Amino acid sequence: MKLSRTARIVLGCVTAAGLAVVYAPLLLVLLNSFNADRSFGWPPSGLTGEWWRAALHNHGARDALLTSLKAGLAATGIALGLGTMAAYAVHRHRFFGRRTVSFLLVLPIALPGIVSGIALNAAFRTVLDPLGIGFGLFTVVVGHATFCVVVVFNNVAARLRRISPSMAEASADLGARPWQTFRHVTFPAMRSALFAGALLAFALSFDEIVVTTFTAGPGTRTLPIWIYENLARPHQAPVVNVVAALLVALSVVPVAVAQRLSSDTAGGRL
Repeated sequence: MKLSRTARIVLGCVTAAGLAVVYAPLLLVLLNSFNADRSFGWPPSGLTGEWWRAALHNHGARDALLTSLKAGLAATGIALGLGTMAAYAVHRHRFFGRRTVSFLLVLPIALPGIVSGIALNAAFRTVLDPLGIGFGLFTVVVGHATFCVVVVFNNVAARLRRISPSMAEASADLGARPWQTFRHVTFPAMRSALFAGALLAFALSFDEIVVTTFTAGPGTRTLPIWIYENLARPHQAPVVNVVAALLVALSVVPVAVAQRLSSDTAGGRL
């Protein structure tokens, strides 16, 4: 479809305005992390790296970062295992209720975070409390895994749809067992999708705050929770801006890499 010059200009202006609404606040956070004025007066009275040094030496922020990394890596590992097996079962086998299972696997990502958080909180209190297991890192990991599985499932399922079944059939004709076919044919073809799904799942877990609020214990603080708790404290505001800027940077990298891998039309190689 060929657009007129006026239509292209209007479309470009609307796109630029939309991107500005999304990314201008992020750029403002980054600029304020170097703002010498503690009250963030505008325009900045000067630039300084003092807040970055303060953030690096802030024990609360470092502990929260470590907790987020632990939760993100654990939730991603669980999601990789469950999401891959579920995608393989749904898209390589025919059984009763297959569409229902696929729908139920995708549903958690569509539910509002506060609904998932309340449901998980009630479930943990009902099931884990009698067993003497309280809220903490374990419950955070389980809560994050519920929606991280969806990301891995969708990535692997999309890649499996692009892999011709004839490849597995040819492998079987040559005498390979199902596990050998998966190891030498299917897995190499979907390896990049697994990596992309893991990156997206980690980024989703690392940024999560709503579900974490309902599943974390009193002494468990992830980085988003730490930011939220310190946002209203005047003396911590510059450090919060630095941590928020780092959080944005850490989130951009895995999402960009995952998008590049997901768009790989060859189906396969890292």
